[in-house]
Amino acid sequence: MRRIAALAAAAALLTQPALAAQRCTNEKDQAVFEVEALKTELMVVATTCKGPTEDRYNEFVRRYQQALVVTNRELGQYFSRQHGRAGQRQNDIFITELANARSNNARSLGSDFCPRNSGLFEEVMSLSGPTDLPAYAATKDLLSSGVSACPSGSPAAAPARATPAARRSAR
Repeated sequence: MRRIAALAAAAALLTQPALAAQRCTNEKDQAVFEVEALKTELMVVATTCKGPTEDRYNEFVRRYQQALVVTNRELGQYFSRQHGRAGQRQNDIFITELANARSNNARSLGSDFCPRNSGLFEEVMSLSGPTDLPAYAATKDLLSSGVSACPSGSPAAAPARATPAARRSAR
């Protein structure tokens, strides 16, 4: 566990340059996006590399099922907080953009992608358990390829509109 924490800290230092991916102001939200990116990367490895990686992805999902359900729920809650009724749509857009970005990365690596990434399954399955998943995901820097954690442009960042009562009292 200390080793994973040390790797996460080292990865955080390495991602500090000006070109680093946008981070969430809330570390819990950041962890949710990173775990989602890891799950997506493993799915892309499984669907791209075929063979035993498909079974390994299923093993990953079974082992971390409860943590993945929580992550999925928290991701949905994030988008609901940020976008209100449009939250589900924004969540779906994010998931699609993330899958596309990870797939594009796989295509750009070509035949090098599978040998380079199939070891992810051994790494993730060797973790002590679900509580180690966020720290491990943080070391992988999977959000830097065109999809950011806590995407900007949310209504929370827009100026608040005055309520009718506030407009009346301002007169």
